[in-house]
Amino acid sequence: MTSPQKNVSADVAQQPGALIEPVIKQFTASDGYRFHYRHWKPKVERPLGYVVALHGIQSHSGWYDASSRKMCEAGFDVRYLDRRGSGLNKDDRGHAPHHERLINDVVQFLTAVRHERNQVAPTVPVILLAVSWSGKLAATITAQRPELVDALALLYPGICPRIRPSWQQLVKLKLAMWRGWALGDVPIPLDDPALFTAESEWQAYIRNDPLALHRATVAFLAASRALDLSAAKIPDRLRCPLLLMLAGRDRIIDPPATHRYYARIASQTKTLIEYPNAAHTLEFEPDREVFLGDLVGWLESVRGCC
Repeated sequence: MTSPQKNVSADVAQQPGALIEPVIKQFTASDGYRFHYRHWKPKVERPLGYVVALHGIQSHSGWYDASSRKMCEAGFDVRYLDRRGSGLNKDDRGHAPHHERLINDVVQFLTAVRHERNQVAPTVPVILLAVSWSGKLAATITAQRPELVDALALLYPGICPRIRPSWQQLVKLKLAMWRGWALGDVPIPLDDPALFTAESEWQAYIRNDPLALHRATVAFLAASRALDLSAAKIPDRLRCPLLLMLAGRDRIIDPPATHRYYARIASQTKTLIEYPNAAHTLEFEPDREVFLGDLVGWLESVRGCC
């Protein structure tokens, strides 16, 4: 990347009033499902990298405007997907037929983004960024299709959760699938906004968010469980540059267990940043500018990985 492009991105980030807003776009999966995503396009001739971002089980791309804008203002093209059945996607709410369908959705999107990258800026990285629940999805995709992911950012990933299904619940889940109850829906066990943040303003936002997902189908939960099992087996296959960000006071994921998972990751270029006083959703913490600065700093560090 040439220095003039560096200067352009820095100028955009510093311009007062140069507020960047996303454009809502749609992408059609191979099974015909049309899902939405927020496209944050930087005000530079060529982006410094392409970020494909995935949200958590209850959230959607709209929760992450601050980080998306920060990355975009730094010169990165950001595309934040709403998972099928979530966020702006009204069809089949809370449903996915199986875990491979969730994998295929992202693989297809990454393939399209890489094609565009090859035409516009072939030397910049394509970075997969995953928040909370989607960490296990992103890790699985990176292990299975390493040619699609130049770098992986895992933000408080749901690979080692504190909140796990009991063996009784797992038996009931298998029984429901066996009896053909795949479309039956159940509550997602994360309905307390205090699990995500201690900030009352953001708790109210989560509580009143009409796009948040509160129920999921049996099939989706079975797909989620399959991703749990997949992600647990693959740290030795994660070899690209990798960032792990953790919240020290997380009540949704297990930081010590995630530390142990991180130690098993094979990448020779991996970075761990922990915020001891933060709750789960770093985006909603009072000192989020520190987190945002660290995230952009890491993105800039992997620009030469392609």
